[in-house]
Amino acid sequence: MSTSDKPKSITVNGRNYAWPRFPAVVVCFDGCDPEYIEAASRAGAIPTIDRMRREGFSALALAAMPTFTNPNNVSIVCGVPPVIHGVSGNFYLDANTGAEIMMVDATPMRAPTLLSAFSKAGASVVAVTAKDKLRKALAKDLEGIAFSAEKADRVMQAENGIADVCGLVGRGAPDQYSADLSLFVLDAGIRLLETKKPDLMYLSLSDYVQHKHAPDAPEALEFMRAVDQRFARLLALGARLGVVADHGMSDMCHRDGAPHILFLGDLLDAQFGAGATKVICPITDPFVKHHGALGGFVRVHLMKSGVSRADVLAFIRAQPGVALAAPREEACARWSLPPDREGDIAVVARKGVALGSHAHAHDISQLSGERLRSHGGLEEQVVPFILSHRLKRDTNPATLAALRNFDVFSVLLNETEA
Repeated sequence: MSTSDKPKSITVNGRNYAWPRFPAVVVCFDGCDPEYIEAASRAGAIPTIDRMRREGFSALALAAMPTFTNPNNVSIVCGVPPVIHGVSGNFYLDANTGAEIMMVDATPMRAPTLLSAFSKAGASVVAVTAKDKLRKALAKDLEGIAFSAEKADRVMQAENGIADVCGLVGRGAPDQYSADLSLFVLDAGIRLLETKKPDLMYLSLSDYVQHKHAPDAPEALEFMRAVDQRFARLLALGARLGVVADHGMSDMCHRDGAPHILFLGDLLDAQFGAGATKVICPITDPFVKHHGALGGFVRVHLMKSGVSRADVLAFIRAQPGVALAAPREEACARWSLPPDREGDIAVVARKGVALGSHAHAHDISQLSGERLRSHGGLEEQVVPFILSHRLKRDTNPATLAALRNFDVFSVLLNETEA
């Protein structure tokens, strides 16, 4: 498609996006709590990000609730909250069938992505993810290149729009539990920018490092330095870069290092009887080794008639590790969630506490002696929102008044200077 044939803008899910005037690259920096940026900046490890913050645009934004990977990545590529696109967890209970479902593809999605919309309008579009289950969702109806670092050695032209990614990047597929999973995503993006020159690119990283290491740990600082170097290369290739996170990260341990966990399912069974309720942990995904399926948000479903929601609510609210428990209607209104995917009660932990279902259902031995660091609640909702280029002088202040991480494509494409 020639330049003159391309539309000036497209509309997706009720939002208007200008056609890219430059290679537009958005990075979902998974688990990048603002503290990682600040700690790395103090250590002098991120000169590129510091320059972006100084010369481009930098703010804090709110992630979608619950603060898990799938709801936020889908929110970012759809430009709207979960109530519209339908994805409100990595794992959920189907209210119609009673089946517990792990999101491993695009099945739960109810809205188109802007990646797909741009590709169908003639743009060259690339999506590279750390995890393959997320790639299948973000590549929904995409006419372009989409693959994961996790399965980089299995890409096929027919399914992924490209072949021999490992040859392109110059190394084999990384271990799924490694910092290199994220670095491979960025290196692949760099090589694609060098060779394919896409109009639009979405790069979604892994939060393995943030689950394992505090912001000022040497391993975290080294990872931040490596990411920063790759951002520098993307910018040198002419990209305009937008960086947001899907969620922050919190330490959820006692002072002695033991995990601070409230096993809500065990408590509810003891109070109301086994099987009266079911606790669903929406953080659950195929990558549980670094968090044990423990996070700051769970859903409680009432499974037997005669169980009073008011009584269950009162009991949950009385637990010392609970910051907030809201009935379905309140939770959906407060956080823009789809009612049919919500439990009878949504529960958010207080800072420093992880919520689980039953003690026997969570294998915390997988933490291998590391402190439990996780996310899901309100404490992890504030995330960085950083652009490489400054905004137009006439940008409406209302656009920036209540930034969400899923505004990043809109601000990058519509509001940065020519």
